[in-house]
Amino acid sequence: MTIGESSRAESATTEDSWIGTDESGKGDYFGPLVIAAVYVDPIALEYLSQLSVRDSKAVTDKRVLDMSRRIRANCVYSIVSVGPQRYNELQAQMGNLNRLLAWGHARALENILLEIDCKRAITDQFGDERFVLDALLEKGKHIELVQKPKAESDIAVAAASILARAEFLRRLDELSQSVGMPLPKGASHKVEATARKLVENHGPNVLRGVAKVHFKTTQRVIGATGIEP
Repeated sequence: MTIGESSRAESATTEDSWIGTDESGKGDYFGPLVIAAVYVDPIALEYLSQLSVRDSKAVTDKRVLDMSRRIRANCVYSIVSVGPQRYNELQAQMGNLNRLLAWGHARALENILLEIDCKRAITDQFGDERFVLDALLEKGKHIELVQKPKAESDIAVAAASILARAEFLRRLDELSQSVGMPLPKGASHKVEATARKLVENHGPNVLRGVAKVHFKTTQRVIGATGIEP
């Protein structure tokens, strides 16, 4: 897990500044869960607008990686990456994906607040809105937190979605190299076929290091291979 990987840019606090957070990997069987936060002030807003930043789901992977490099070089940001092994431990402890998401969003937000005094944050709405509020630490307790559906329409949230997706893609590639085969995105039949091959080659415990094992995909793979953990 990587927590608090953030730029050290200087930025003045203004009424026109806010933080956006978003995640990537939530619906992907393979790979980590990544949450990013980006601080936007008038200068960053102008830069991100010129870069035509938008929700990462509307951008190709190649463009996501390029935009991510530019955002990281010009904005204050934080990235929290929860690898599969740790993800599976936390999900089992918390018993609720939304609580795990809230914890990640809160940590990414708090990392920004350690550097900059910001009064407002925007994030996508998921589950009970109290989840994120309850997960915030002392600095975060004093921020105005706006949770709304389709928050990616906000440019700070969109920038965070770009950073989160780029980090997800990078770490998924590292995991693919570690097991010697490409790990596809999403939760498709191709994903399930890859998981079966992994289990046949390495045994079922391999999944805990590369996949989110609470997905129903795991049950289907174990059932299809007949190989019990």
